[in-house]
Amino acid sequence: MVTRQGNRPHFYALPSYLLAAVAVLTVWRQLGAPAMVGYLSELLLIGFLVLAWPRLSAMARLLLLACGAVSLLAIWRSQAPLAVLHEAAGSFAFLAAFMTALALLRLPAYRSRLIRRCGKSLLLQPPGWRYPMLSVGSTLFGIVLNFGVLNLFMSMIEKANTLGAAQGRVWVQRVRRRRMLLATLRGFTLAPLVSPLGIGVAVVLGNLSELQWRELFPYVLAAATLLFLLGWLCDYLAGPRPGRQAVVKGRPTLWPLLHFSLLLSALMGLVFTIASWLSLRLPQAVLVGVPLGAWLWLAWQCRRQGAAGILPSAVVLGRRLPGLLGSIGNEVVALGAGAYLGYLSVVLMDPAQLAEVAALLIELGSWLPLLALLLIVALAQIGVNPIISVTFLTSMVSQVSLPGVSLPLLAAAMLVGWSLTMVSSPFTAAMMIMSRFTGMSAGHIGLRWNGIFLAASLAAAALVLRFVS
Repeated sequence: MVTRQGNRPHFYALPSYLLAAVAVLTVWRQLGAPAMVGYLSELLLIGFLVLAWPRLSAMARLLLLACGAVSLLAIWRSQAPLAVLHEAAGSFAFLAAFMTALALLRLPAYRSRLIRRCGKSLLLQPPGWRYPMLSVGSTLFGIVLNFGVLNLFMSMIEKANTLGAAQGRVWVQRVRRRRMLLATLRGFTLAPLVSPLGIGVAVVLGNLSELQWRELFPYVLAAATLLFLLGWLCDYLAGPRPGRQAVVKGRPTLWPLLHFSLLLSALMGLVFTIASWLSLRLPQAVLVGVPLGAWLWLAWQCRRQGAAGILPSAVVLGRRLPGLLGSIGNEVVALGAGAYLGYLSVVLMDPAQLAEVAALLIELGSWLPLLALLLIVALAQIGVNPIISVTFLTSMVSQVSLPGVSLPLLAAAMLVGWSLTMVSSPFTAAMMIMSRFTGMSAGHIGLRWNGIFLAASLAAAALVLRFVS
């Protein structure tokens, strides 16, 4: 909620309002506003970053310092530094607006009784079905709640996984906790892979303008299905034998999950309709359709308060906006700075270096999808955010012709690599949240808990990509 001193908003609410203004101006710019609107949104973005600095994590501050250093290098080396920095800042502002749009979905989601019924139904599934249901559920919830799904599901798991539910057996309680947490994490990491509302899809489609979502979707759906089945198999092999598990009578209804799936389908349908109606690319349509969908969902929840819920929902949104956007500063910086650094890393290469990289990409040929996937995963283990590596790779690919390489397959391989970094790299936000909640190091979760799954996924990706290529 907004904290007030007299009639003035508290100082700490100002960054949220600036971020909201950046989002509005960015949407306006995408719809054809004058170029001056883009410059204004970038100035407001700088104001947001300055005011939010005290509340940012050490990692986010380090990324901003890196952005400043690389910006100075661009000013020194580039022949048109203002144009270069404007384009890079535009990428930062676009992803800031994208994160803001997705964050708006959290407000009606956290108020929704349907969400709570879905969570209860998922947690009470029989042991044999608990992994697939939790994994699919966290994928669906992750589309709406983003990183908030991890906090929500992990809290529900702690409440449901009591010693009494394990019939007093501590080892059963520990095994159930680990399996349910891994199901949640692996399912969540599939959301950016298959969702047209995901950040990964936005980066790939934004940089590869000739690629369409309808071309990419069959590849990412097949990849997500394979990763889901591998995760389920690893869970089955790591779990206790059926004879040692307690028998659970009955199974909760899955109707709430079906209703939630229909709600998500309606939201995506709205986004695709806006894309077709306004002749926008999918990432641009998300900036318009998701906030509109969030407001309509909130208005439906407030419909009994009069005016068809439109005015009451606007009041609720206005009151909750500072707290809602004030919690995503680190996410905005991590993604926006990654895109900023990825763009400038390509621009700062001299023509000879660009020609060498282009020649290398062409020479790799059909090996390129697999090597791109492995490179993204490997760099993430030493702290290179996948958005930086994916932005760099897609920017390079957009400048060369790659005969014999399927562009949808290459893009899907990059997204698979991005997804696998989220279950393995100790530097990703998902792993940091898991580490904070479990009290274990991110490296322990990524290598000990997920090591077999990661190895199996990389081996399967290598076989499939070589076969398809």
